Amino acid sequence: MRSAFRHLSLGLGLILAVSAVLLLSDWNRGPGVKHKIPRVAVFQYSSRPLLEESVAGILLGLKERGYTQGQTIQIAQFNAQNDLPTTASIARAIEDGGYDLAITVSTPCLQAMAAANRAGKVLHVFGVVTDPFVCGVGLNRARPLDHPKWMVGNGTFQPVRNALLDAKRCYPALRRLGTVWNPAETCSEVCLRVARATCQEMGVELLEAQAESSTAVGEAASSLLVRGVEAIFIGGDNTVEMAMSTIVRLATEARVPVVACAPGHADVGAFIGLGADYFEVGRAEGHLAADLLAGRDPTTLPIANLTPNKLGLNLSPLSRLQTHWAVPPDLLESAAVVIDENGKRTEKPHQQ
Repeated sequence: MRSAFRHLSLGLGLILAVSAVLLLSDWNRGPGVKHKIPRVAVFQYSSRPLLEESVAGILLGLKERGYTQGQTIQIAQFNAQNDLPTTASIARAIEDGGYDLAITVSTPCLQAMAAANRAGKVLHVFGVVTDPFVCGVGLNRARPLDHPKWMVGNGTFQPVRNALLDAKRCYPALRRLGTVWNPAETCSEVCLRVARATCQEMGVELLEAQAESSTAVGEAASSLLVRGVEAIFIGGDNTVEMAMSTIVRLATEARVPVVACAPGHADVGAFIGLGADYFEVGRAEGHLAADLLAGRDPTTLPIANLTPNKLGLNLSPLSRLQTHWAVPPDLLESAAVVIDENGKRTEKPHQQ
């Protein structure tokens, strides 16, 4: 009896030892590409042009590295349509959907995917995020290599300070500026902090109005215009940017310009649109995703900032403004996109 017990104990001990080794091996290995043809989820927060440009760049970046849809990769695209509860639901579906890799586009998608993927079942590449270090997803600004072993990406901090300095150059007498922002978005809050500091530096009063939904943006912008702002500034805010056409319309009626942190906003009437070239940001994100699919260890990659600046100018509002705004020649020369007084659009050739 005692001999049988010793044999049983030895067998159980061996099973436990082997299980522990296998578990430790699997823990060290972490998530990886499980399918012969990788299954990838591309997850964006809304359909606004900035994010659409980024997704187009991601798809090109993957293709440039040999990942062609339907042949060497299976890509599923998800869009939360600017709704936070939907964002969380999609993130959970991706985490549980057997994907090898999730590519998120925007701050809300990064946060939702990180929350759903705490166990690290899916490799995760993020991009189009203003400041990933304030998103509460386990990143360390002082140590860029200190991040979850299954997640890596780039931040893209909008050039808020430069956009405001450019506005001041175009109208040196600027004294009162208004901005609309959503306090629920961390990306908006970090831009606002820079705007506050820059306005104080320039001697400009910054008036703020909050909008927690896109439908509330018009009312918030109107409240600023009633208070006599000389321009409206919009930073990196997903909620507010969904209503950019409304802001431009109200500002046009009040005969004040709009300054924004995305070059594409010049196309909808903003006087200055200075921000990242989001197609190139997405393209870099696609290359990063391809590296992971090819076996690159994400723990060897630091979290970095990637902001290839691009300037769009729309000169058509200038003749109708209450005050005299003028573009310095060097600023005009640096613009990648210019819409002249008659609405004619010219763009410098895209360099790849």
